[in-house]
Amino acid sequence: MTTTLHFLSAGAAQGLVKALQPTLAQRAGAEAAGRFGAVGAMKEAFEAAEPCDLIILTAAMIDAMEAAGALRRGSARPLGRVRTGVAVRHGDAPPAVGTPEALRDALRAADSIYFPDPVRATAGIHFASVMRQLGVHDELASRFRTFPNGATAMRELASAATPHPIGCTQVTEILYTQGVDLVALLPPQYELATVYTAAVTQRAAQPELAAQFIDLITGPMSAELRERSGFEP
Repeated sequence: MTTTLHFLSAGAAQGLVKALQPTLAQRAGAEAAGRFGAVGAMKEAFEAAEPCDLIILTAAMIDAMEAAGALRRGSARPLGRVRTGVAVRHGDAPPAVGTPEALRDALRAADSIYFPDPVRATAGIHFASVMRQLGVHDELASRFRTFPNGATAMRELASAATPHPIGCTQVTEILYTQGVDLVALLPPQYELATVYTAAVTQRAAQPELAAQFIDLITGPMSAELRERSGFEP
């Protein structure tokens, strides 16, 4: 019988984890099964006792969970830092977004705006705040297209039927999704760089396998893949 490693992961790590699942199967004869989503939703799933040997969340969340005794001390390892960017449907002309004024103009010119959950997703919360700071949140609210996580938001952007859609989420989710292009990072004044961390849970049924997979996704063997996926050291 194949051993199964259960995980819960922030959507930002989806491309990386999926790319390395075959390596885990090859090396350990095990499969990794789990799901990806907004960090708030993944933490809620963990607290609801969903099977979980390995969890990937923001560094701040992992630190808090370790302090609360939910994670194995000393098991946490950083994947890297992920920035937040603006995306368009593949083939669409990329708008200027490098300054607050340019970003405001680009959002006003869009007929639909795709981004993750503004309540539970890291990038969604931040982007909603940016639009408030730009003074366009309420003005553009009818054009919002929000989804449980950035990966879903980007897939929907890729198939958008409106003439001028735009999106925002973490760079890893943009780069992972076919049919969308990364335009640029958010302007420096609104930058969001989030460190993601993996850790073995206290209730892990496969703690050694979880630690092995963490070594794989955070170690030197996958450094180039992490960089291509949008993770920075």
